[in-house]
Amino acid sequence: MVFKYQGLDAGGKKVKGVLEATGLDDAKKRLRSQQIFYTKLTQEKDSSLTRFTLARKKTLTPTELATLSRDLSIYIKAGISIVNALKLAKNQYAKNKKISAFLTTVITLLDEGKSFYQALETQSIVKLPDFYKQSIKVSEDSGIMQEVLLELSTFLKEQARINKQIQGAFAYPAFIIVVSLFMVGFMITFVVPKITGIFDQLGQELPGITKFVIALGDFFTHHWMALALSVAAVIAAFGLLMKFNSRFRYGVHLFMLKIPFFGSIIQTSELGRFSYIASVLIRSGIPFVQTANLSANILKNSVLKKKFITASERVVEGSKFSSALMKDGFEIDSTFVQAIALGEETSEVPAILNNLSELYFEENKDKIDLFLSLLEPMLMLVVGGMIGFIVSAMLLPIFSMNLGQ
Repeated sequence: MVFKYQGLDAGGKKVKGVLEATGLDDAKKRLRSQQIFYTKLTQEKDSSLTRFTLARKKTLTPTELATLSRDLSIYIKAGISIVNALKLAKNQYAKNKKISAFLTTVITLLDEGKSFYQALETQSIVKLPDFYKQSIKVSEDSGIMQEVLLELSTFLKEQARINKQIQGAFAYPAFIIVVSLFMVGFMITFVVPKITGIFDQLGQELPGITKFVIALGDFFTHHWMALALSVAAVIAAFGLLMKFNSRFRYGVHLFMLKIPFFGSIIQTSELGRFSYIASVLIRSGIPFVQTANLSANILKNSVLKKKFITASERVVEGSKFSSALMKDGFEIDSTFVQAIALGEETSEVPAILNNLSELYFEENKDKIDLFLSLLEPMLMLVVGGMIGFIVSAMLLPIFSMNLGQ
């Protein structure tokens, strides 16, 4: 349950916020442990809107989690305990209600005697990745939390950077596509019908290309609402199937991996993500089988995720990870498998995985840059061709009339 509170802290300063508790008595107990004298304490109403809002709050962006992890690492390196480090972070994020509520809950659970990992596992304010919590668990047991938090921060920041880079790179092509669709739609829906009226008055036989464009314009004019609803319905149905139907999602992801060029980009990106986080987890002391499972769960492509999870299960049965990856199912990049095999022979798997991640991230960047450099002129040609086709269809009858005269 989530409770809102208002009151005074130990210094007499007015405070307000939210905290998580199992019930009203537990909420009061937690406020007392924080030396907060509450004047108002109410439970969040369980309405549909509230549930939706809370669901949205239960996420931390990679950038937010990376920054928080980096700050905690710096505090711990300075010799500050994890509890005090979290309190300092809470003061720093006082204006961010989501992170502040999360830190408040974690601090309260630590004060109750739980370990940092147990506090992260018990709280339900935000949803944390499994690999993140497992890394904290191992680092807490082995006394290397500061190093692991810094590694996690670097990984999350790198993922956020790559995502922003890809989004920024595709922003201009997407803008061109949207504008071109609006231009073509406007010409077919509004311009073509007006010119068609002139042709009707003249009663002249129209060329086939002109008849096609006119028919297309009439169709869009009279059925645009049905078309828009159909497109929206298809997109919604596709999204629901991708979310709730695992067989459909697997089939779509397998098809995407087999698309020339794009499939290579997807696979390279996923292998880079797997390699980096696996190298971090192994260096944190997590067993290899558990590392493979946790690293697989951060992958977005269900085909590759299943491949890695199945391979980790075969490792338990006595197989080498590289050998298990070569067995039935989708064929993974041979360079990746050979590198893993080399790492297993030389006991340098973490170093090789780290090198692989750098290699794949750099390779993907080059591929995306090449694709975008070719995409922009291609889009210009396509848009120009579509508009030129419509204009030619409208001008052709006029040229025919002039020649006829």
